[in-house]
Amino acid sequence: MHDIRAIRENPAAFDAALARRGMASQSLTILSLDEARRACILAAETALADRNAASKEVGAAKARGDEAEFDRLRALVTEKKDEIARLEEEAKAKDGALRDLLATIPNLPYPDVPDGADEAGNVELHRWGTPRAFDFAPKEHYEIAGAAPGLDFETAAKLSGARFVVMQGAIARLHRALAQFMLDIHTTENGLTEVNGPVLVRAETMFGTGQLPKFGEDSYETTNGWWLIPTSEVSLTNIVAGEILDEATLPMRLTAHSLCFRSEAGSAGRDTAGMLRQHQFEKVEMVSITHPDHSDAEQTRMLRCAEGILEHLGIPYRTMVLCTGDMGFGARRTYDIEAWLPGQNTYREISSVSTCGDFQARRMNARFRPTGGGKPEFVHTLNGSGLAVGRCLIAVLENGQRADGSVVIPAVLHPYMAGKTCITPEGTLA
Repeated sequence: MHDIRAIRENPAAFDAALARRGMASQSLTILSLDEARRACILAAETALADRNAASKEVGAAKARGDEAEFDRLRALVTEKKDEIARLEEEAKAKDGALRDLLATIPNLPYPDVPDGADEAGNVELHRWGTPRAFDFAPKEHYEIAGAAPGLDFETAAKLSGARFVVMQGAIARLHRALAQFMLDIHTTENGLTEVNGPVLVRAETMFGTGQLPKFGEDSYETTNGWWLIPTSEVSLTNIVAGEILDEATLPMRLTAHSLCFRSEAGSAGRDTAGMLRQHQFEKVEMVSITHPDHSDAEQTRMLRCAEGILEHLGIPYRTMVLCTGDMGFGARRTYDIEAWLPGQNTYREISSVSTCGDFQARRMNARFRPTGGGKPEFVHTLNGSGLAVGRCLIAVLENGQRADGSVVIPAVLHPYMAGKTCITPEGTLA
């Protein structure tokens, strides 16, 4: 949510920032609604003062026997009461319209975010690792002989339809191992607190992190009004909704492994083969709640946490800063980490690490009380995948494949795999 006072103070800067995201000016509409709302509030306050003054004079008119004045004043009190109710209702309606409009306007990009219309405008920051030179044509994950028995798309389609998978055997275990490994690294090396939260949340929880109202079609709503989370960013960030935290408790660094659900409404026809883009998937998410002065440093820290997982696994990657036209709705700056997938001969996103400033905090009314005293301030919120488990599985399979269809398992996962070091061409652990 945007700060209406900031828009009043500098509407041109607000519109200029929106223009960087390819949006038309909004300040005139916003400020017109705001002015009309404030005018109704002022008129209601004036009418209330008039009613109070008339109410005081009613008794005096009655006492001196001035019936005409008594009747006039009593009628005026009734008239002002009705006027106040009407003006308050108008102010409430205009306030709702203003909030509804502000709720659909994306966050403003930081000045250092590169301009661009789409992903072509993203800028590479750095790379890690050298893609392996294969002496055979590398396959995509679902084509690898050792992986194929554990990736059952036909049964999943029978159960649920397209964009689902049934994992079994060695693949299911490797998938589980990756999630456990990520949680262990984040909690023991990166200082995050593990959380196991609900995957069904209220509409106001989805609103708090920006999934509603604008992107409802991208998620699933149950018949009783719960929503299936598209990422545990939703439940983790909303832990502080409506709270006033002590500054000493910041930063709060949280992580969770959860099921995630997305309708993929805007991606029809994209990545239909394999398990790259699914309706149901798993992620290990990171969320930080910070002091505004520390959010930039926290984003850099979170980025390194996510990159470190790939480095432990030996997966080459590149890190991109997203341009204004490719950032998510709630982000002010986003870094994407893209893992090398030799089967596709390209890098594909495996994590996004975003800082949202106070945008989500305003929607959630999440604040902190400064240690030295003073008025509560809005916290800053950040989120990032650490990592998308299914996509990490794809990267491990494709980068570890051998010519005979077997797959080498990264050494850091061996303790999670009962000491097994590879998947055989037949799909068993060895």
